[in-house]
Amino acid sequence: MIYADKPDHPDISDEMWEKIDEIITANQTRSGSVIAVLRECQNVVGYLPVDLMDYIGQGLNIASSDVYGVASFYALFSMKPKGRHTIKMCLGTACYVKGIKESVERICNEYHLEEGGTTEDRRFSLEAVRCLGACGLAPVMVVNRDTHGAVSSDKVIQILEKYE
Repeated sequence: MIYADKPDHPDISDEMWEKIDEIITANQTRSGSVIAVLRECQNVVGYLPVDLMDYIGQGLNIASSDVYGVASFYALFSMKPKGRHTIKMCLGTACYVKGIKESVERICNEYHLEEGGTTEDRRFSLEAVRCLGACGLAPVMVVNRDTHGAVSSDKVIQILEKYE
């Protein structure tokens, strides 16, 4: 079902729009379904561009500002494109003391990336986190779901090159 003219968005294919329509249709009669719809649509597209949030609002018959308000409130939603691989660098005390900051700088320089950013080719997104709960492995980095301990600035790029 078409709820509005679909915006021409470079990151959203016709197949994705079909899935988005299915998600909206399945949830449009449910009160308070905006979080579920946002989550499922983010799973389809990878993030929530403004065009998509406007489309969701029209499909659910709620104000786009309400959709945006929900998406911007919850940390699980991203309005910026993410990379295929998410790098989480622990900046907790144990990791910081053992030199994780040098590894972060090395990643930023090698991939022309900044903390909280995504590489131009969308290969990597880099997040600095307070603790990964693996202090005994410090300094620690998690790529997707893979934990890498004793990370040094000398071997961090070698580790990341395994992720295409």
